[in-house]
Amino acid sequence: MVVKIRFLRLGTKRNQVYNIVVANGRSKPTGKPIEILGTFDPRPDLSTSTKHTNLNFERTKYWLGVGAQPTDSAAKLLARAGLIPPKLPTRIPTFTPTFKD
Repeated sequence: MVVKIRFLRLGTKRNQVYNIVVANGRSKPTGKPIEILGTFDPRPDLSTSTKHTNLNFERTKYWLGVGAQPTDSAAKLLARAGLIPPKLPTRIPTFTPTFKD
């Protein structure tokens, strides 16, 4: 069974909040998760200009230890939290023209 750590969108239009969940990788994006690890509010707080994130570190470490794969957006958030090493950007190969003699 493929297990993913991903975001589950909640809230209304223009007022979204995301749950950070562990879910089966083959289930629907709106399907029932295995476990809820925390929440993420992408809208910055006006007074401090920070985005609020609540995350259960113990359970997240457990799921990463048993092989759960974070999605790209969840991996960025987990890297900022210091749970996984940051993914290095892939280098785009440059085009080198070849000339025929």
